[in-house]
Amino acid sequence: MRTLLQGLVLPPLFMLLSGCNLVVMHPSGDVALQQRNLVLASTGLMLLIIVPVIALTLWFAWRYRAANETATYKPDWYHSTALEVVIWTAPLMIIIALGALTWISTHTLDPFRPLGRLAAGRPIPADAKPLVVEVVALDWKWMFVYPEYGIATVNELAAPVDRPITFKITASSVMNAFYVPALAGMIYAMPGMETKLHAVINKEGVYDGLASHYSGSGFSRMTFKFHGLKPDGFDAWVAKAKEQGTDLSREAYLALEKPSEGVAPRFYRSVADGLYTAILNMCAMPGKMCMSEMMHIDASGGAGKESHENRERLQYDNRRLEQGDEPNGATAPAAGRAPRSEGSPNDQGSPENKKAPPTKSDDLQIHHH
Repeated sequence: MRTLLQGLVLPPLFMLLSGCNLVVMHPSGDVALQQRNLVLASTGLMLLIIVPVIALTLWFAWRYRAANETATYKPDWYHSTALEVVIWTAPLMIIIALGALTWISTHTLDPFRPLGRLAAGRPIPADAKPLVVEVVALDWKWMFVYPEYGIATVNELAAPVDRPITFKITASSVMNAFYVPALAGMIYAMPGMETKLHAVINKEGVYDGLASHYSGSGFSRMTFKFHGLKPDGFDAWVAKAKEQGTDLSREAYLALEKPSEGVAPRFYRSVADGLYTAILNMCAMPGKMCMSEMMHIDASGGAGKESHENRERLQYDNRRLEQGDEPNGATAPAAGRAPRSEGSPNDQGSPENKKAPPTKSDDLQIHHH
């Protein structure tokens, strides 16, 4: 009866699992497809050992059980050269194969390496021009700049089918990760640094994009849609952005950069000159020194004692505290404020050790001190 009940319960469970969208196993971009194949090949190689070992373990347990008096009984047996050769040779060959596979794929699928093909058996045309997209991870939304077309979008990304894409990725405040599972693997976005990702979409469709690295209270809603379009469809999408969008000036960007959640897609018909470079160098806000300028000063041997005047221009993490739009939960050292929790971790909540939460003026005094 128990076996019968188990047999009746399992099929509905499998039917529920059939609704899962395993997009990683059914990608629409060649880079993600190669990564999928790498996962399958690695799993298959490892199963060459796992499956026989499990099967032989079960067979040995059944074959040499105490009730089976016909099985050979050799209590003094301890060595077999042939068995030792099999036990050590098979895993060694699999490790060599996995090492070779990993070495080749690590270099072939390097996100900084330009694409070598559009798909299997389809080399990149000699006159193909990659689509450059500058990606900025904001709190908590994504901004995409298309320098070739002079437009920008928020929480909506598009690219033509079978055209190489070069993503240049950075962040405005905290570390994040850019990920479109159907397109390619994730790549981190870090303030003051630029990472790259080369990819191509091979099928038309609308795909999910997300932030795959926790970055605060709005992290779970930091999603966007990626549209794979035919060339004429992409041109129409660009025309729509120019027709419906507004101007992305420095002032508009600073307003957009403020923490917000669940932001609907929006378009910008123009982008201020050098905006992405300023974001990358952490000097989009007026009065801040660009990192490139600071690195030039360092490379020149430093600015001497006079450089103390640059100290305030190099403080980036406290800008939101001073503007009054700091995200919830931000504490020292990045925000320059003390934790808001009552008491210390070691006082076990005793009333005599609890302290009142700091006020705004207390926070500013702590920061400036």
